[in-house]
Amino acid sequence: MSNVTQLHDKQPENEKITINLGFVDLGRIDLLVQEGFYSNRSDLIRTAIRNQLESHGEVVSNSLERHTMELGLRDYTVSDLEALRDAGEMLHVKVVGLARIDPDVTPELALQTIGSITVLGALQASADIKKALGDRIK
Repeated sequence: MSNVTQLHDKQPENEKITINLGFVDLGRIDLLVQEGFYSNRSDLIRTAIRNQLESHGEVVSNSLERHTMELGLRDYTVSDLEALRDAGEMLHVKVVGLARIDPDVTPELALQTIGSITVLGALQASADIKKALGDRIK
């Protein structure tokens, strides 16, 4: 079950967020865009976020180790979960990034094999899976 993909290597999707900024900060951003430093507001904001995350890289790495979390994109397929079920094991999903449960996974198989889900980022799964595992999603 070693099918973890680093998000910086492959970015399959993005998550939209909303932020509130003061008028002065927004004006300063617009000035930098106008002067050609950035292509648009989003470009500046993404760059600023990446720079902050990079400056805290060691803290993030230590935290990932401490919480035994996977970083990046993590797919869970029917065959992954069937192998766990057949081995009598339970999966505890811990992902920082994007966790995806294959659309072919049935709620029954998910209930048999997934003990808990902790995702810092986004979880993509069918509505039936999310409903079935509702009490296991943190």
